[in-house]
Amino acid sequence: MNQHQIEIRIYYEDTDMSGIVYHANYLKFFERGRTEAFRQTGLGHADLLEMTPPLAFAARRLTVEYLRPARIDDLLTVTSVVTEARGARMVFSQEIHNGDALLATAEVLIACITLEGRPARLPQQVVDYHHAQISRNGD
Repeated sequence: MNQHQIEIRIYYEDTDMSGIVYHANYLKFFERGRTEAFRQTGLGHADLLEMTPPLAFAARRLTVEYLRPARIDDLLTVTSVVTEARGARMVFSQEIHNGDALLATAEVLIACITLEGRPARLPQQVVDYHHAQISRNGD
């Protein structure tokens, strides 16, 4: 399945002085969701670094909409879906929920790069995995 979910508990360190999750921490939660979704391909970030040439991912564009606040002790679900994987880019559509309540959404364009910062094609294993998942969802 193209959709991946992880749960994240909100701790004191995630909140501001009002007890609400600080807005920048949502970016961390979305990053964790993308990282775990990427692991579904059978590769991790350490595997990318061992390739020739070594590769990495960089966020190229990020659009976030904050809808409702999360608070200390909430158990959030981060859902990540790859909507495109081709060339040197992947596009993720992400949501953060607290139960049935939608708290935040993100659309993230990820670029595959060399360690020198040059664009590089996505590893074929990643492209094949996501194309199969995207096709399966379209049936």
